Amino acid sequence: MDNTEIVVFPTVDRLAENVAGLLNTKISEAAHGEYLTIALSGGSTPKRIFNYISSHDNGKTDWKKLKFFWIDERCVPPDDDESNFKMTRLSLLENIAIPDENIYRIYGEADPEKEAVRYSSMIAENVPFENNLPRFDIILLGVGEDGHTASIFPGNTAMFQSAKICEVATHPQSGQQRITLTGQVINNAGQVIFMVTGPGKAGIVAKILKDENTDLPATLVKPTHGQLTWLIDSDAAKQITSEL
Repeated sequence: MDNTEIVVFPTVDRLAENVAGLLNTKISEAAHGEYLTIALSGGSTPKRIFNYISSHDNGKTDWKKLKFFWIDERCVPPDDDESNFKMTRLSLLENIAIPDENIYRIYGEADPEKEAVRYSSMIAENVPFENNLPRFDIILLGVGEDGHTASIFPGNTAMFQSAKICEVATHPQSGQQRITLTGQVINNAGQVIFMVTGPGKAGIVAKILKDENTDLPATLVKPTHGQLTWLIDSDAAKQITSEL
């Protein structure tokens, strides 16, 4: 875990402040005319972080330098309450000065197999390649209490060996279909950031960081040529803080 950093924050707001600072630093470091490519995740923690970032936006962030993509999306229309895009639109995109052409959403309302192909092509056209794979600058991940990340669920870790950019995944309980980035694309990013909050995540965070169960998809997130960062609030870190 030489390229892994673990940072624990006393509150979710402090964690969000760190993410905002990271984005501003990366934007300022980008060369003239270059874009920062970021893949976003859904869920309650990203929603809180996006709300914080947009409500504290002071107009100094050059959002035009960012291109936003999505790690995964449920196969629902963009106005559905389960849509990751809708959550991000309401909590972040509508409240910042980012051009529409910098937003690359997954069409959850489309045929899943065809959309996986279309979105893969969209990524290939707009994200630089390295190691024969798209290389996002930043991928923001969450982790489920079952150890899933993106829409790669336990029992389907073969998606970390997939040769495709995107795949169609099926939720093991609900049967709902989703479009997801594959593990090889996640692991090819310049920086992969897990954002995890709340006491309900303390157990799974401890399991993953102690490598107790390599069948958990989140344990397979190991950037091959990049940095892995865990940003965790004190509640989610309760079972690991004594070891840091």
